[in-house]
Amino acid sequence: MGIFQLEDTHGKRSSSMTFAMRWKHGNLRLITLSAVISIAMTFMLLVLLYGTAVKSVSVVVNGQETVIHTKEWVLQRLLDEQAITIGPHDEVSVPLGSTLKDGDRIEITHAIPVTVMADGKTSTVYTTDKTVKAAIDQLDLSIRSQDRISPALDVQVEANDVIKIVRVETLLTEQEKSVPFTIVKKDDPTLEKGKEKLVQSGKEGVVVEKYQDKYEDGVLVGSKMVSEVVQTPAVEQVVAVGTKKPAPKVTVLTSSSPDLMTVTKGDTTFKAKKVIKNMTLTAYSADFASTGKSEGDPNYGITASGTRVQEGRTIAVDPSVIPLGWWVYIEGIGFRRAEDKGSAVKGNKIDVYFDSESYANKFGKKSGYTVYILGPNKPTAS
Repeated sequence: MGIFQLEDTHGKRSSSMTFAMRWKHGNLRLITLSAVISIAMTFMLLVLLYGTAVKSVSVVVNGQETVIHTKEWVLQRLLDEQAITIGPHDEVSVPLGSTLKDGDRIEITHAIPVTVMADGKTSTVYTTDKTVKAAIDQLDLSIRSQDRISPALDVQVEANDVIKIVRVETLLTEQEKSVPFTIVKKDDPTLEKGKEKLVQSGKEGVVVEKYQDKYEDGVLVGSKMVSEVVQTPAVEQVVAVGTKKPAPKVTVLTSSSPDLMTVTKGDTTFKAKKVIKNMTLTAYSADFASTGKSEGDPNYGITASGTRVQEGRTIAVDPSVIPLGWWVYIEGIGFRRAEDKGSAVKGNKIDVYFDSESYANKFGKKSGYTVYILGPNKPTAS
């Protein structure tokens, strides 16, 4: 028997496996690179196909909608293509870098500049809402109920419009006002006419007036009184005004009083010591109605001077004006003698005696007579 040498099959298998592993290891980078390139080319092909595809996109600018057919696939590139400018204050419904898809709807609202005048300042704001309220809200201005806004908050504004805010404030103020006292004059019969006497001193009063003052931007534009309260009443000043007639100035006539003038009446010339104009004449008789005495009375017909009454001679006078016993000449009446007096005969008044009571009553009261006061002796005819 011969000796057979066994074949080393293990060695051959190992050698074959080693070669495969070496090949795989040597081409791993190549395989990976090929896969990456394949994926990239596929992506680029897809992008190329997507980018060159025509899309319909709706663009709404300030409410005006336009359908645009474009191959652009980024919003900013579409806007550049359409010459649509976006400012820093404008509003766009999606980011400018957004990818466009067929059927997309893009809304763009351009902001407009508006001038706001308030609190002494002028500010420019940009608003897309385009209302007065939106413009004011951007400045964070507080608005009070009394403030006046022009135009009104809900009014739509246009570019470069001016909004004016007037700050209106109403304040209540008080003011004290003096009230002058009144002067009251009262007749006083105990005080001589033409004289006055202070009875009560006057005192000013105080009134508190409340005003509603209206200010616009710190300037007073109106004031209205809303109440008036008397704090201290005024005290009237009372003045007494004399009504008492002064006693007539009495010139006491005597026989030695100088003669003032020489008067001729008819065939009689006499000298007068006093002349009284505008004398008042009345008449009386000796009867009870005039004297309070009746026939049979021992003093019936007896005058104050002790003489018996006589028509054509006796008159009653005020002795302080015409002395008793003196003669007078009364224009239109003639010579008479002052022999009597009476309680009703005062001042420039003469009571002429008549025998007849009825005639005396009929005589009445006559004014405007001139009386010449002569003296104790009756003049005689020349």
